[in-house]
Amino acid sequence: MNRWQEAWRRWGAGAAGLALVTALSLFLYLHRAAIVRFSAYGYPGLFLFALLTSASVVLPMPGLVLPYVLGAVLNPWGVALAAGSGAALGELTGYFTGWSGTAIIADARRYGQVRRWMQRYGALTVFLLAYLPLPLMDFAGIAAGATRMPVGRFLFWCWLGKILKMLTVAFLGAKML
Repeated sequence: MNRWQEAWRRWGAGAAGLALVTALSLFLYLHRAAIVRFSAYGYPGLFLFALLTSASVVLPMPGLVLPYVLGAVLNPWGVALAAGSGAALGELTGYFTGWSGTAIIADARRYGQVRRWMQRYGALTVFLLAYLPLPLMDFAGIAAGATRMPVGRFLFWCWLGKILKMLTVAFLGAKML
C-alpha cells in the first residue's frame, strides 16, 4: 500500500470513528430523559445507564445522578460495581477516538495538559481522572488512545477509579437521602 492509500485509509477510519462518536453523543443527549428510566431495571439498568452516559464524548451527561439516588435504595456496593463497570466501558469511546487519531478537541489547552500528564504518569492520570468528578476524563481517554496506552491497562485503571468514585457517590446518596 502506498503512502497516499495509507493516508486515505487512516483518514477514512478516523472520520468514521469521529462520526460514530458524535452521532452516539448526540443520540444520548437528545434521549437523556429516557435513559434515566433504566433505573427501574436495578443493577443491569444502572450498568447500561452508566455505560451510555460515559460513552458521550462530545456532550456532557449527568452520570452521577442515578448512582447517587440508587445508593439510598439499593446496596451501595452493588451500585458502585454496576455503575463503575458500565462507566469504565463507556470511556472506551474516548480511548478509541484518540487511538484513531481524529480527536477534535475544543479545549486544546486542557487536552494538552492532560496529554502531558498521560505521557508522564500514565496509569495514575487515568485512575485520578476517573475518580475525580471533573470533566477531564474524556481528555484522558483520548490521550491514552493517542499515546497508545494498552487498552487493558487503560480499562483497568479507569475501572478502578470509576468504582471508587461510584462507591463514594452511592454512600453519599445512602447517607443523605
